[in-house]
Amino acid sequence: MDTRYLGIAELVETPSVAVVVDVMRAFTVAAWAFAQGAEKIVLAESLDEALALKARHPDWAALKDGPPAPGFDAVNSPALLRSVDLAGRTVVQKTTAGTVGALAVKSASLVLCASFVVAEATARLLRDRDSVTFVVTGEDGRAEEDLACAQYIAHRATGTGTDAAEFLRRAERSRAAAELAKGVREGAHPDDVALCLELDRFPFAMVATLEDSLMVLRPCAAPAPADEASV
Repeated sequence: MDTRYLGIAELVETPSVAVVVDVMRAFTVAAWAFAQGAEKIVLAESLDEALALKARHPDWAALKDGPPAPGFDAVNSPALLRSVDLAGRTVVQKTTAGTVGALAVKSASLVLCASFVVAEATARLLRDRDSVTFVVTGEDGRAEEDLACAQYIAHRATGTGTDAAEFLRRAERSRAAAELAKGVREGAHPDDVALCLELDRFPFAMVATLEDSLMVLRPCAAPAPADEASV
């Protein structure tokens, strides 16, 4: 499999298959939203669009980066979201990097949004692909936690037997992890880093597609490994 690792600003052309990685915290939060019962997640282009969607659909739940704000139901924290009942609801998500990255590749034939908590399921969806572009969303493409996760998924997608420990250590030592641990980022919880580093917590991947001009993220069951499928 031919792989590329690009920052959002480096996307000069639309890839065929894109995996948008945001470990801390957008796509860890998205996975938790699905685990808490959300039906779908609408990726908003701006805070104003998120609020407008919420105004048109009062039953939807809107979340954002940073501290709580009027009109938003939650913040971009997996630890704070894990106690929220989202059964059957639509979530509107706007973050600084993750949602921006997904919208940047919205014309790709396949868009997966990923983090460590859905790494294996994501890798399984990539195993028949010849070329994959990983969008490293944080720090203008230099976020160590996102790059480590992308490289780990790429290894798993090619069937390479690889130890996850070193990739997780790189993420744990990242700038984002340090900022979350020190409370530098608002709208965070002390458990956020640990939850972002829970490898394969969830059995689904997350696929984003255009639906009526909106970029919509949904959970997708991953195919069983070849050895299980043949049983």
